[in-house]
Amino acid sequence: MISYIIRRLGGSVIVLFGIALITFILAYAVPSDPARMILGQHATLQQVDALRKQMGLDEPFIQQFGNYLMNIIHGNLGFSFLQNLPVATLIGQRLPATFQLALVAWLMELIIGLPIGVFMALKDRKMTDHVFNLVSLIGISLPTFFVGLELMYWVAYRANLFPVGGTGGLSFVILPGLTYGITGAAYYSRLLKSSMVDVLNSDYIRTARAKGAAPLRVIMGHAFRNAIIPVITYGATDIGALFGGIVVIEDVFGYSGIGQMAVQAINNLDTPIIMGTVLFAAVFVVAFNFIVDLLYGLIDPRITY
Repeated sequence: MISYIIRRLGGSVIVLFGIALITFILAYAVPSDPARMILGQHATLQQVDALRKQMGLDEPFIQQFGNYLMNIIHGNLGFSFLQNLPVATLIGQRLPATFQLALVAWLMELIIGLPIGVFMALKDRKMTDHVFNLVSLIGISLPTFFVGLELMYWVAYRANLFPVGGTGGLSFVILPGLTYGITGAAYYSRLLKSSMVDVLNSDYIRTARAKGAAPLRVIMGHAFRNAIIPVITYGATDIGALFGGIVVIEDVFGYSGIGQMAVQAINNLDTPIIMGTVLFAAVFVVAFNFIVDLLYGLIDPRITY
């Protein structure tokens, strides 16, 4: 177990190093001068050169990347000259709002998607299953911004049940969370249905039924428990990405989270924020995948480390 944890931690570090390298290369290759963008077109060449030296942009690529890695190790994700604040501070300011929205969105996905997936598995190859397959395919195909705008118009504007947009209490989170829940639930339902159909056709399920086990126990105690593992794997990646910021939905609803900040940084070519938010999201994805890998053995005793 200890050796497995050490190997997984080593792999996680390598993944994060690769992400940091890729984002740094892409930021380095952007055909723009951050110093000129910060100072404006009317700044003199001497002022631009001085700021470039202050930001370390005149150093070789390897040295810049080395400095970037050392800063990350010390918890420094860079400094936004456009907002005149450290990137870590800006992320910290928006982190509670993003966490709240991410948790609600993830719960919405599970509440909507898992029961539908179980129902589809039990009705496999029947008319009801075909109907739900069509509905889930539509859910996967619909862009989140379209679903969000429709909910915003019909539920918030016309029915006046929730705020149209903005950031605040729980009422401001329900609608964007439901938007992601509707589109994301389609993935969970189809994944669980596919996995559960295979499990329901297994020999041990037939044996449990032949011994007279209660249908609910067979479905939830045996089939669901073994079919949920692929869903948990996908869910770990999903919630990790959500904690890194729900870019489209936060922008549509004017929700002041990390995703909206990332969109604004891209529009303004605020490179430190772009790199910081990407790395921040990657840390959560890697961390949740690591946690789920450790939980596999508790969910299914057949899995060993």
